[in-house]
Amino acid sequence: MAVNRVPVLKRCRSLGLEPTYLGIDKKSKRQLKRSNRKVSEYGLQMREKQKAKFIYGVLEKPFHNYYLKADKMKGMTGENLMVMLESRLDNVIFRLGFARTRREARQIVDHKHVLVNGKCVNIPSYLVKAGATIEIREKSKGSVRYKDILEATAGRVVPEWLEADPENLSGVVRQLPTREMIDVPVDEMMIVELYSK
Repeated sequence: MAVNRVPVLKRCRSLGLEPTYLGIDKKSKRQLKRSNRKVSEYGLQMREKQKAKFIYGVLEKPFHNYYLKADKMKGMTGENLMVMLESRLDNVIFRLGFARTRREARQIVDHKHVLVNGKCVNIPSYLVKAGATIEIREKSKGSVRYKDILEATAGRVVPEWLEADPENLSGVVRQLPTREMIDVPVDEMMIVELYSK
């Protein structure tokens, strides 16, 4: 399985991203020294795509598949793409506050700790639907790991399209998010322009 092993803070710096979008509280002390060359339109589009891929932890081939699927759906392709990325199971676990970062959420899903509508799902890219109930399985609920995670994510705001119950480590997807509900600093129209060339 392909894994992105790039140092997170270094990548955040190069993409001009705040590490808080990834659930990381650290800040990098270094400044990015970029010669003040003008970035081409293609370069800007490429950077937006890299940002989206990096934030959601998706590699190129699956990301392109999301784009193709979003293009076939009704409505705006860019918005459809963002909604699909946001409704991935690993992202929903992160948003509910059951993981400190999306990478940790991915691992929790991989290790079969998550039940969707009472069934064990271990596919991080599983797309949740409106009305789905997501919970951590009974066996794992008592572990120290989740106590630590809940302490670390206590101040995090759960988006309005989700309903979290931290005491029971469960949550409900009230509805699929709209673009306005997604607080990720990505210009999805640039990604669409890049892929539609």
